[in-house]
Amino acid sequence: MARERGLIRRGVLWLLLLGPLFFLSYGLTNSYTAGRDDIGSLVFGWERHMPLWPWTIIPYWSIDLLYGLSFLLPLTRREMDRHALALLTAQLISISCFLLWPLRFTFERPELSGLFGWLFDVLMGFDKPYNQAPSLHIALLVIIWAMFARHAQQRFWRWLVHGWMGLIGVSVLTTWQHHFIDLPTGALAGFVCLWLWPQQGPLPWQHAQLASDPKRWRLALRYGLGAMLLAVLAVKLEHVGLWLLWPAVSLLLVALNYGVLGAGGFQKGADGRLSIASSVLLAPYLLAAWANSRLWTRQHPQADEVCEGIYLGRMPGRGEAASFRAVVDLCAELPCTAIAGKPALVGAGLPAMAAAQAPAYYQHFPTLDLIAPDSHLLQQAAATIEHLRQHGPVLVCCALGYSRSASAVAAWLIISGRCSDASQAEMLIRKSRPGVVLHPAHHRVLRQLEALS
Repeated sequence: MARERGLIRRGVLWLLLLGPLFFLSYGLTNSYTAGRDDIGSLVFGWERHMPLWPWTIIPYWSIDLLYGLSFLLPLTRREMDRHALALLTAQLISISCFLLWPLRFTFERPELSGLFGWLFDVLMGFDKPYNQAPSLHIALLVIIWAMFARHAQQRFWRWLVHGWMGLIGVSVLTTWQHHFIDLPTGALAGFVCLWLWPQQGPLPWQHAQLASDPKRWRLALRYGLGAMLLAVLAVKLEHVGLWLLWPAVSLLLVALNYGVLGAGGFQKGADGRLSIASSVLLAPYLLAAWANSRLWTRQHPQADEVCEGIYLGRMPGRGEAASFRAVVDLCAELPCTAIAGKPALVGAGLPAMAAAQAPAYYQHFPTLDLIAPDSHLLQQAAATIEHLRQHGPVLVCCALGYSRSASAVAAWLIISGRCSDASQAEMLIRKSRPGVVLHPAHHRVLRQLEALS
């Protein structure tokens, strides 16, 4: 992809804004916190055995250089601006947290000499031990790491990027700059920023609107209550219990998706992958959702042919997908790892793929779990199914293969004229896959399509 013109100047302008803002806000917050009498600390017992490795001040300092170099990598204005806005958001989140609940680093670092000692002296001339959780160093690292990893194409450079960035992450502990609690909270802040400013696709709130479906609000309330319960337990249990904040954030994000953001909040791309930010933030929920899909389909894992090479089934694994030429995916929350990276169908222009590669085509119509797809989406899915069946067997799937995907197959049967009405389509589907569940909401949408056919 060719680089857009004027990006170097744009990057310099962003640096001229972000650089002074960083030093001014960070320094003032440190100075203000130093005069407070409500500063706490949170230290695990095992941290007292953390070694001090003076040489790791080199990777620790290197993030400043990488911060500037990261603005040379974007290929488009959108990528540049979203990267800069993610860095700015990390700054705002961290500074706000430093003011709301100040923490202090409690270990006394011994005197160091030589180059490493001088670097520590320079650092401590600016950085006081008060701005701790979430670690702004780690939050910025997550964002910068994502940028460099995205543009490191060759294997050597990718391993170098991952190795050095990982070393920077470790260095915040081995330089005795942060306690452990600062790392996961800093990483959380960084991934939230990447989720707010994704590299591709619309912004999470770009198409946000309050859900009009009462069922979406009921599900949002359940997930929200689950998030609140886990957060309360995390605070009550302290220390190890703080890990419960991860699933709490995960459930809170799912609640937002149901109540406001919609299926796009999961950030599943046209290649079947979730964004790196969604994958990390939603990891506890995704693990539970995947386990649930396998549990419910353990006695019937295979897809079922409805008619004329159209199969209905669960989200396929790599071995399960090998029998199909194309996959039509109705699931918003689970990645389709079996085809991740395959080109999507765009209109009628199909990419030329080797016949040995199956499935060759993938199309995604994201739909929230337990929520009936709207008529427009089902019309698009039906048209795609009809088009892809010309190239071989097509798998239409969702998490279980019993509801969302079944409604898409029913829509295809109705619109293509293979069934005269929704009842006949449902009977045909149930004949091949008895466990299908279509709720009244699905029936209403299918009847709308029936009227249009």
